[in-house]
This record gives sequence, C-alpha cells and structure tokens, in this order.
Amino acid sequence: VFIVRAEKTFLEAQTNYLAETNSTTNVLQFAQAAYTLADLATNDDQRAKVARSGIAACRQWLARETNSAAGHYYLAMNLGQLAKAKAPSLTAYRLVHEMEREFLTAADLDVQIDHAGPARTLGVLYFQAPGWPFSIGSDDKARIWLERAVKLAPDYPGNELALAAAQLKWHERDELQATLKKMDTIWPAARTNLIGESWEQIWQEWETKRTALKADFQQLYGTKP
Repeated sequence: VFIVRAEKTFLEAQTNYLAETNSTTNVLQFAQAAYTLADLATNDDQRAKVARSGIAACRQWLARETNSAAGHYYLAMNLGQLAKAKAPSLTAYRLVHEMEREFLTAADLDVQIDHAGPARTLGVLYFQAPGWPFSIGSDDKARIWLERAVKLAPDYPGNELALAAAQLKWHERDELQATLKKMDTIWPAARTNLIGESWEQIWQEWETKRTALKADFQQLYGTKP
C-alpha cells in the first residue's frame, strides 16, 4: 500500500515539476516524493534511478537558490538513497562525504526544517557510518547532533527514537530509560497532531522501533524501562 501511494505521489509531483521547473513548491514536493519512493524501493536499481531524479532536481534548484536550506537538505536525503543503492563501494563512500557537507550546510541555513531534520540526520549519519579511516562515523559527533535535534524539536518522536537507538548501542542505561519515558509522554500528542495518509508509514516504522527498543532494554537490563 505504501509503495503504491509513493509511486502515485512521485508521478504527480514529477508531472508538476516538469511543467514548471522553476517553482520552488514543485521542486520541493518532487524532491520529497523522490526520497520517499527511493526509500521504499524493492531493489537497488530502482532506488538509484529515483534518487538520481531527486538529486538532479535539487541541484537545479540550488543553482537558482544557493541558500535554500530545504534544497541542501533534500539533496543530502536523496544522496543518501543513492549511497544505499551503491554500497558497499567507493562511490558510496564519496556520496557519504557529500551528504555530510549538504546536511551541515542545511543546518547552518535552517536547522529547524523537518522537525530539526538536519541535526537528526547528521546524528544518524555519524552514528551509522563506519569510523575513520573508512568513513565519517563518530560517536562524539553523533551524540552532539542527536541531542541537539531533541532540544530543537523535543516533541517529535523521530528525534527521540534516533537518540534512543544510539543510547542503546552505547549501553547508557539511565539515559536510555529517560528517553523511553519521555517518548511515553510525547507519544499521545504526536499521535494526535501528526496525522494523515502521509504519516501512516512513518508511524508504522516508529511504533516498530519503539517496541523493539523497549524489548531490547528489558532483555539487556532485566527490567521494563
């Protein structure tokens, strides 16, 4: 269901974008749709093809509006999908470095977009990427950006989930327990506010991650969070 919806949204956004490529609204919607469909792709060829279309649109956008935070942000998001399709490879390694630069630029221009998206995605990037000398991974940088995202948008579940995943890996029991309890507090309001068809897939992912985090906490520490 989510793939069918994403394909429909992508084609509609592509039609609107191609009809008026200089429209900021059209290119933003197309870049978002490209990322979403690429993220749901069932094979790397499709993921790469869709991601490249989003990348090309963002580069054209930034050629006109060099200081567009959203342009840099969604360029990085689509670069991430292309890197995923190409990994493991030297190409993917280079794309990760470009992602980092674009996310940092977006954070400098407007770190609040997409519920502190530049901070959240930088944190996740540093957390998930291999460390030096293979890539840019860094627990210290991940902590800085993940905690910043939570401070900037404390009521957004995606920020708390990203931080909790890192705290679990770092075996920070007290910090993880506090984050999980905070999620219990913000969850009902977020469920009420973040609604609509476009949020259904995100909520499914969030619920799955939250349940897994709680189960991992109980398994690791022998008690419920």
